Amino acid sequence: MSGPGKRVSVVTGGASGIGAACVRELAGAGDLVVVADRDLAKAQAVAAEFGGRAYAVDVGDEQGVEACAAAIERECGAVDVLVNSAGIIQVPVRPHDLPMTTWDDVVRVDQRGTYVACVAFARGMIARRRGSIVNIASIAGMRSMPLHAYAPAKAAVIAITECLAAEWGPSAVRVNAVSPGYTLTPALKNAIDRGERDASALTANAALRRLVDPAEIARVVAFLLSDAASAMTGANVPVDCGWLAGTSWSTYGGLREANV
Repeated sequence: MSGPGKRVSVVTGGASGIGAACVRELAGAGDLVVVADRDLAKAQAVAAEFGGRAYAVDVGDEQGVEACAAAIERECGAVDVLVNSAGIIQVPVRPHDLPMTTWDDVVRVDQRGTYVACVAFARGMIARRRGSIVNIASIAGMRSMPLHAYAPAKAAVIAITECLAAEWGPSAVRVNAVSPGYTLTPALKNAIDRGERDASALTANAALRRLVDPAEIARVVAFLLSDAASAMTGANVPVDCGWLAGTSWSTYGGLREANV
């Protein structure tokens, strides 16, 4: 059980990348953090850094998520915070080259899984009339991209966030989203190191001319979960080093060099 006044925070997909950064940020703030991930061994390793708890869960499995939520409430205490970071990506291929099995997998985890986890963990929050949820969406859900499963799924996450914010606001449960830009997760760094991704192409349209650090995402997530953001719900906050602001400048030759 959590100590007096200590929040119980659940992070799905918390074993790696942005999810792990959120775990570390929330644990550093004093929360009892529960790492929920398909990879139990990795989840346990991250949780062990801060004395947290780890649970195996596939967010696409509705019954599994409901059982996990019930177990966490029973064994760790009332859940105050949920961060939905579980997700999978896809390669940028043409629609006719994208297997429907891949499309289904992405939508099952990124879209359906986010909704299922929100519903499962919000049940207790609604009953207690307190709670805060942050869904990890993406700038891919805000622009046209050759990601014909991932981009629509992330757009749906933004819509889910807005719908649930309006639904659960009267119960004092806040629901917000963060849309990361190109973020230097271990997976992306490895891809860059292998020559599979071009870092300069990823940063060319970013106003700040760099990639996002996972910790920068986590700090915005922590803000949205805090009392400092008590009037915010239904919001989608891009954290993208200005990529959304800079992309349309390609029509005029791209972003200019630094002012002198």
